[in-house]
Amino acid sequence: MKRLVLLSSVSSDAHTWNLVYLQLLIEELGHDVVNLGACVPDGLLVESALRHGPDLVVLSTVNGHGYGDGKRVITALRAQQALRNTPVVIGGKLGVAGPLEPERVDELRAAGFDAVFGADAGAEELRRFIGDLVPTSAGGELVT
Repeated sequence: MKRLVLLSSVSSDAHTWNLVYLQLLIEELGHDVVNLGACVPDGLLVESALRHGPDLVVLSTVNGHGYGDGKRVITALRAQQALRNTPVVIGGKLGVAGPLEPERVDELRAAGFDAVFGADAGAEELRRFIGDLVPTSAGGELVT
């Protein structure tokens, strides 16, 4: 099933190679990608998600500020009724001092992320997550 994936970095992250790689990976899986690019302000991400109505939002970060930026942006996304059930994942370098402690990963999930992929996660984990998304009979929402 072809899906629309909204791809973005967090607002403090200027890296782009990771976004190009992820876009190619997701397109290789047969899905359409709207790539917002680097340094995307939270408001623009929310506005774009509302406008495009994606089946999945993928956030990538390389600069190590994914934990803080991620908590802030997932709160903004989940504050929108239309986005409360949209699957949202974050991955990459989520902490400046190395991998996040399990408690921090749990905090990101509790804040609203459906999956959290650390820097050591491979592409196969994202492929599997996307492949496991299945449509429900209620309004076309996807569940994991």
